[in-house]
Amino acid sequence: MTSGSVIPLILSGGTGTRLWPLSRQTKPKQFLALGSDYSLFQDTLRRASGKLFDHRAIIVCAASHRFLVAKDLEALNVSADILLEPVARESCAAMVAGAMRAVARNPDALVLALAADHRIPDHAAFQAAVAASLADARSGYIVSFGVEPRHPATVYGYILPGEPLRDGGCRAVLRFAEKPDQSTARAFIREGYLWNSGNYLFHARTFLDEVKALAPAIFEAVQEATENALKDQGFIRLEAGAFGRAPKTSVDYAIMEKTARLAVSPVTYEWNDIGSWEAVWSVLPQDDQGNATAGRVVAVEGQNNLIHSEDALTAVVGVDDLIVVTTRDAVLVARKGQAEKVKPLVQTLKDRGFPEADADIEYYRPWGHSDLIDQGDGYKARRVIVAPGGVIALQKHQHRAEHWVVVAGEAEVTINGLSRHVVANQSLYVPAGAWHELANRGPTPLVLIEIQTGEELSLDDVIRHP
Repeated sequence: MTSGSVIPLILSGGTGTRLWPLSRQTKPKQFLALGSDYSLFQDTLRRASGKLFDHRAIIVCAASHRFLVAKDLEALNVSADILLEPVARESCAAMVAGAMRAVARNPDALVLALAADHRIPDHAAFQAAVAASLADARSGYIVSFGVEPRHPATVYGYILPGEPLRDGGCRAVLRFAEKPDQSTARAFIREGYLWNSGNYLFHARTFLDEVKALAPAIFEAVQEATENALKDQGFIRLEAGAFGRAPKTSVDYAIMEKTARLAVSPVTYEWNDIGSWEAVWSVLPQDDQGNATAGRVVAVEGQNNLIHSEDALTAVVGVDDLIVVTTRDAVLVARKGQAEKVKPLVQTLKDRGFPEADADIEYYRPWGHSDLIDQGDGYKARRVIVAPGGVIALQKHQHRAEHWVVVAGEAEVTINGLSRHVVANQSLYVPAGAWHELANRGPTPLVLIEIQTGEELSLDDVIRHP
């Protein structure tokens, strides 16, 4: 690491339920590409790259998202320290864990803590704002980035800036306010408040000193969790018992509202936390009728609609101001202006036992990914894609058999010690209880259709070879 470079700390623990059904607990919004060639997570990494930044970021994410993070990093050809949260404890504990990792790498580290799901199209303006704030961060301030409000939003916190700390520098913070009601938000804008973007630049030791003083229970729990962390397949697993004792709260409530070290850098670049489907509509290109579309979509005689289709053709006729989102297993239809009700809708789905509330039909592993095609009593069909060099390690299933048909690529398969080379249009049968391994030794992805049969078809029915 070069002296004085800033370590990006990407906080990627959110679940993004407001963007259901596209965003789910198993694949939340930060891993979606919304009006871009890159996912929000990838775009966050891209704007925190270059000569100002350390080339190796620190990522804090849920353990269940580790392969999504690894996939996005590999696509950008970058590496990172990936810290896995065993349980969600919101942003304060995650930021503390990341800051402690930064200090372990460099006791004098500067850290830029970024939410993984924000959209800032102007990377140059963002980097210029960070560069202009370095001196204040080095002098002991925790620098927030305050965005000039575009409307009286009730979903953001607000910061009232004071006098400059120095010529051309950040400003003192007179007041830090959490999410207001509509009338208060209007008053805040008249009084010169800024939106709190939730991104912070600080000297790692300064931040940790503040946590130790203002939230000692969080500091002590995370410190123990990091000291007892284990390395696993290139990931760093925070110790579950200690991390679980950290109070569950945001860094804004725990630290930023209380610290005397907070400063704000007023910025004018476009910023959006993509917190609702209406926000997605605002960032997507719109036609001359105000319709924003993505995927296989046709809109006729309608205005100001968002229509997003993941796969199936979605057509709307003669409707205005609607949000229509189609995935392979769910459809959402809502009026614009009602987008904030999607989150409680998801809770209703959970309460009623709908698996679509949380689970996506795709899941990712180190070897590649698979997605559900169909299922019924006693069977399940999946499309399995194994990346070049990927290996589904030696394992067996007690309760199910598997039938494999290779569609593309070549597979090296071992069943109960016997190896076989399988190419497109060939198939294999793996009986229940058989030890089996599958590898893609070729240069192209291996695609196969897997039919599972049996009385129990749970993902947990796996016994891995020791």
